Amino acid sequence: MRILRPAFAALVAAGLSAASAFAAPLKVAYSDWPGWTAFAIAEQKGWFKQAGVEVELLWFEYGPSMEAYSAGKVDAVMVTNGDSLVTGAGGAKNVMIVALDYSNGNDMIVAKPGIESVKDLKGKKIGIEVGFVEHLMLLKALESAGLSESDVEIIPTPTNQTPQVLASGQVDAIGAWQPNSGAALKALPGSKAIFTSANAPGLIYDTVAVTPQSLAERRAEWVKFITVWDKIVAFLADPKTRDEGVAIMAAKAGVDAATYAEFIPGTKFLPLSEGAKVLASKAKGFGSVAGSAEIADAFNVKNGVYKESQKVADYIDASLMADALKPAAPKPAPEKK
Repeated sequence: MRILRPAFAALVAAGLSAASAFAAPLKVAYSDWPGWTAFAIAEQKGWFKQAGVEVELLWFEYGPSMEAYSAGKVDAVMVTNGDSLVTGAGGAKNVMIVALDYSNGNDMIVAKPGIESVKDLKGKKIGIEVGFVEHLMLLKALESAGLSESDVEIIPTPTNQTPQVLASGQVDAIGAWQPNSGAALKALPGSKAIFTSANAPGLIYDTVAVTPQSLAERRAEWVKFITVWDKIVAFLADPKTRDEGVAIMAAKAGVDAATYAEFIPGTKFLPLSEGAKVLASKAKGFGSVAGSAEIADAFNVKNGVYKESQKVADYIDASLMADALKPAAPKPAPEKK
């Protein structure tokens, strides 16, 4: 047996360690939202490997997915633009590298029978998870009707409990996202959605947020990861393959395909060309990820979600989407003998 000299042995060990680290898959935490669950299609179809990148998708509930990211257990997490700031303010800095979709009706204010519009909420009790995005949506809804938070009574309610709380009569309305919003409508006959995220498109963007270290060390792999998104969007848009895609998503979420199909219209999937524009834009308001995040930041500080305002620009890197849109370099022709 040959014995390596100490210095050379250390170099070999370091080389092996670096190679092993490079070969490790990109670990991405995701949870049950159509724009995120859709990545299960790419996983099942082998599209990441086709793109030349190894990816390990790790399934969580939404809150635990952010906790896993904060604990350093994954390289990236799929979150809303507002929750990217919340995670970063808590110490787990992150960079949003792709805008996947925005909620287009799946987030709802659902009211009991007899309440026909947002104006009718004056003086009523509303079950909401304080500090979460539905709380922000409620404020926008009240604002649209000339009301403010002081005109209603907020009843702090975990989002997954909103259907039961509404059905039991403890509150007059609730705020929730799918599948909870749909469950609330079914739990109380005659209830209706009086305001949804379709009334405020761009209020909630869904993204992939990556650790700064992983982004710096493995940027080319993340670009390859992003290129797969257009294949997913096309698969769900094509009538020939849509049902198969929804079935894959439903299986991952643990519900039947018919139920999950109801959630798809409430999600505006953004092809790379569209997502790249809203991620790169610096426009104020809901027309850009940055503008929407600034509104979320102000809301978060005001409601004590975190104390200090976050610099939104530090949380966005639109260059990877731009690179993902560039035509792939042609393979060199084989040399003639």
